[in-house]
Amino acid sequence: MYKVPEKYYFRIHHVRPRFKGDIENVLIYMATEIAQIPAQSEKDFAEQLNDAIRRYPGNAIRKIKTINNWRTEISSLFGFYIVDNGTTSPGQRAIELAEKEDLVEAFKVFLYSFQYPGAHIKPHEVLKQIEAGIHFKPVQYILKVFQAAEQETGKRIGLSKEEVCHCIFNDLRCTTGLETPLDTWHRIKQNRDDSIEYDSTGDIIRYAGDIIDYMEIANLLVSHDSKAYYTNTLENEAILKFINSTEWFNAYDLMISRRYATLEDIKSCTVGWYNYVNRDMSHTDFTTDILAFISSSTKEYEELQRNRDETYSQLLDQEDIKTKDIGDIGESLVHSHECQRIKNGGRIDLIHLIKRIPTQFAVGYDIQSVELDERKRYIEVKTTISSKPLHFNKIHMTPNEWNTAGSMKDRYFVYRLMISKLEKKLYVIQDPVGLYKKDIINMIPKDGAEITFEIATAGNFEELLTWVS
Repeated sequence: MYKVPEKYYFRIHHVRPRFKGDIENVLIYMATEIAQIPAQSEKDFAEQLNDAIRRYPGNAIRKIKTINNWRTEISSLFGFYIVDNGTTSPGQRAIELAEKEDLVEAFKVFLYSFQYPGAHIKPHEVLKQIEAGIHFKPVQYILKVFQAAEQETGKRIGLSKEEVCHCIFNDLRCTTGLETPLDTWHRIKQNRDDSIEYDSTGDIIRYAGDIIDYMEIANLLVSHDSKAYYTNTLENEAILKFINSTEWFNAYDLMISRRYATLEDIKSCTVGWYNYVNRDMSHTDFTTDILAFISSSTKEYEELQRNRDETYSQLLDQEDIKTKDIGDIGESLVHSHECQRIKNGGRIDLIHLIKRIPTQFAVGYDIQSVELDERKRYIEVKTTISSKPLHFNKIHMTPNEWNTAGSMKDRYFVYRLMISKLEKKLYVIQDPVGLYKKDIINMIPKDGAEITFEIATAGNFEELLTWVS
């Protein structure tokens, strides 16, 4: 059984959310709720957020201790809100996730900043890491190990959670920078050659396992059996951004170099850490490439790219269109769906009437489409991208969207598009304001309209159609 040499052993850890098993559903729900809470006193913000946590399915009867733990874990690990001088305000990462509903992007952004030490753990635990000299960005290091292994061997290499835990996370040679990723790969390879086994107990490998799981949600890693994990070759651009990054929260660096700090020194870095996590990252584009996300191989990706280029050069009369430039994620798929719907109905002559509306026009919908009888159809697209299928009986409409829906009545549609690795679901709601007036859906005025609905009664599932020229 492999053991890290005692002088190099240090078990690194971070906050483990109680909602880890449902993390994608919880984060997108909480980001939406937090983004809508105005900056206010720490106490009042906590009370409002606790109320929101209680509204999450299954939490109504939970004890206040559990509710408080959810709140602090959401803040500690993901930095969804910032506490400064007694005032709490929503963080940029929560606002972005609430607006985009792109969990794959959100996890990339989260992992891009995540490091040890960081204020995501308690000050006395940060102190232990400082005294050990830890200076470690886990995802960057893991990806560098993959890179070193594949460059040396000339073939695809997989790593297990056990190998990442024992040979990287719990080894100061890695976490303090004493050895290179290539050295680490050599140690892993030697253990394989020697048939060395690892302790795979859940409690032992859980922290490294969390990061691997988050990397899989972020589409950086893929696994076919949840035992060996490989880099996702369709995400090479994003992976290189991690590998080549020089961004680092340096407020602890002097303490690390001295191997000394007081708890007050560490506490003084807390606000800076959360500001760093919520910094402007517009220069680092992690917007999900929808084709890379839904593809299972490079061959499939290239085929989808060719089809897309042909489709959009015809439909939009443009050339060299990239998936990310089509607009909000999902609108391109819905545009294609509408064109094929009309074609299937025998009215190809109407396809030129199906148009995507630029966001800056602020008309309250994303796509102007048409019925087979030539009546207009106004479509607001609500897209969520996640690793696993999510609950989707809640949407937020802006004041402009809700007002436009009221004016357009049964000509207004909400297309709820859920894209995951396993499936693409399209759920269509017609005339949301009318449904609200009939008590078929629920609406809470909140910076527009917060809509919740029963899937069986509010709308219908439709097959997502793909344009065939």
